[in-house]
Amino acid sequence: MMRLTKNFYRQEFDCKDGTPVPQHLLPNVRAIAENLQVLRDHINLPIIVNSGYRTIAYNRSVGGAPNSQHLTANAADIRIKGIAPKKLAETIEKLISEGKLKFKGLGIYPTFVHVDLRKNKARW
Repeated sequence: MMRLTKNFYRQEFDCKDGTPVPQHLLPNVRAIAENLQVLRDHINLPIIVNSGYRTIAYNRSVGGAPNSQHLTANAADIRIKGIAPKKLAETIEKLISEGKLKFKGLGIYPTFVHVDLRKNKARW
């Protein structure tokens, strides 16, 4: 197991088709994990990574955007047991405004929250 931070391992971000995060994308996945660690330390609850890196084929199979941040290991879809996605997103937004998180992309879905490190702010 490759530890990225105190609570996150690279394997959690591997594509769900079994493909590991490519070596050249490890800096991206490390940056995602470091931000998620800040969030985890703040809420003091485990974060479940539903989806991290995706291959082009896997991204297509799950209906991901053609230019998805998941393709470059620059995104994660996360959930926390007992916390509604909307509430989780509000906490993330607060930590972003305080300069503690660097996420630019934030999307709220019925069962999870998408976060990413794109260049420009995006909300959905």
